[in-house]
Amino acid sequence: MGCGMLLAIDCGNTNTVFSIWNGAKFIATWRIATDHKRTADEYLVWLSSLLMLTKTEAQITEAIISSTVPRVVFNLRVLCDRYFNCRPLVVGKPGCNLPVAPRVDQGTTVGPDRLVNTVAGFDRHGGNLIVVDFGTATTFDVVDHDGAYVGGVIAPGVNLSLEALHMAAAALPHIDVAKPAKAIGTNTVACMQSGVYWGYIGLIEGIVRAVRRERETPMNVIATGGLASLFAQGTELFHKVEDDLTMHGLVLINQYNKETA
Repeated sequence: MGCGMLLAIDCGNTNTVFSIWNGAKFIATWRIATDHKRTADEYLVWLSSLLMLTKTEAQITEAIISSTVPRVVFNLRVLCDRYFNCRPLVVGKPGCNLPVAPRVDQGTTVGPDRLVNTVAGFDRHGGNLIVVDFGTATTFDVVDHDGAYVGGVIAPGVNLSLEALHMAAAALPHIDVAKPAKAIGTNTVACMQSGVYWGYIGLIEGIVRAVRRERETPMNVIATGGLASLFAQGTELFHKVEDDLTMHGLVLINQYNKETA
């Protein structure tokens, strides 16, 4: 079956991503809807089916989990313990160390996804960095010169805002996020798309401007998350769009813990 491999799991509020790292590259990446009721057995059936269908040979001997949904962690731990005979690292929990500890208010719990993105962003782009993650929430993570997470901003996610607009205003339809052809819409859908798209461009540029002013230093900005590429079309703000940032961070944190064990 080949050498031992790492199973990296990124559990967000909407989707959970499973990737298999063979020591040099990711050989498979799959996505499933996040559901705290899904059991370890169900995860195994789903994973086994995909491995078989894609003819992917993998011998998983290590695992690492980042989860913004605490209730799913138990069954993911059971999956790794029972079926892969390994105890997974869980970002943000005791036993999982970071290269540089976050510098935030005492007692503050930082989302594991933000810690992982900080590690990955620093590795690829260095310090004095802003990571914009387009997820269920739109987050801005500020990375210090030495790679420490030093705070950030949390704004409502794009799809969350659209859903709220649709639910609160009976006459407004549910729409998909898209870059409008013009800023001035000539029908309801076009007006809504323009408001959401250019509204978020304005939000992103405004927050980054405020962070840079507060930090009083030049800062690169990178984007990640499902809608990052779409919003990068509307601004020259982003230094780079990183599709695999979180998974890269999980690999780095796993490696760091192995080296410092």
